[in-house]
Amino acid sequence: MAGWAGAALSALNPLRTLWLALAAAFLLALLLQLAPAGLLPSCALFQDLIRYGKTKLSGPRRPAVCRAFDVPKRYFSHFYVISVLWNGFLLWFLSQSLFLGVPFPDWLRALLRTLGATQFRVGELALSTFLVLVSVWVHSLRRLFECCYISIFSNAVIHVVQYCFGLVYYVLVGLTVLSQAPMDDKNVYVLGKNLLLQARWFHILGMMMFFWSSAHQYKCHIILSNLRRNKKGVVVHCQHRIPFGDWFEYVSSANYLAELMIYVSMAVTFGFHNLTWWLVVTYVFFSQALSAFFNHTFYKSTFVSYPKHRKAFLPFLF
Repeated sequence: MAGWAGAALSALNPLRTLWLALAAAFLLALLLQLAPAGLLPSCALFQDLIRYGKTKLSGPRRPAVCRAFDVPKRYFSHFYVISVLWNGFLLWFLSQSLFLGVPFPDWLRALLRTLGATQFRVGELALSTFLVLVSVWVHSLRRLFECCYISIFSNAVIHVVQYCFGLVYYVLVGLTVLSQAPMDDKNVYVLGKNLLLQARWFHILGMMMFFWSSAHQYKCHIILSNLRRNKKGVVVHCQHRIPFGDWFEYVSSANYLAELMIYVSMAVTFGFHNLTWWLVVTYVFFSQALSAFFNHTFYKSTFVSYPKHRKAFLPFLF
């Protein structure tokens, strides 16, 4: 037993501990929402921190002190601006190291070591890290485009703490990906010195899953946007309507399900075995499940004719 506990502790580093703690926090928040009403925390701040957008309307009455910390939900675009810039820089540093042999800057190597990156990861392929970081950057670029040109934001709000967390989130995601690269002294270690020779079947499967999930999420956001446009594409209102089509036929938050599948696709690209990234996926699962549960509750309480067969997040299950 002592040996197992020691091995479990040795597997934890600052990044894994952080993602594990975030996953556990959102799991606890979800369980509290699923518990009988009498067990729910009555603290208005707690409810305000775990709800955003329209789901704040279906929650407990918000005191004025909570509304003082509101930030427009349309500021979501700021998250992706930060991600495109930051993860673009990280992708540039990684590409320089992989293809030109340029060492990472001293500050970046020190930061990665602080977060728990080891000098050499047995069995980890540099191509996996490169493809996942490209996926994160492409995902952020697409989401920024959608926020600017597709999504129709109402006057819904988020808490300033949620806003700050969102700004930091994609910085952490990029560092998490980069920390998985096998390092050889100052450079990323490439087995055989040819990156293409590292190509494996799971790289192809993971990238196919990524583009498939991304296409579905894009389609879901188009469906949500069209609910507020007329047939000519002109925005006519900012009210909420029942979405139909694509994965919305099965779950209330099809875009959140697609988000989860995007992160799962990156776990596949890592070769299924990357514990750190599976902890990221676990966090995404519980955070998206919590938001989906609130969305589902809102739709059912707002629309009498809401389809009864739909689940909140996972088709036929939850």
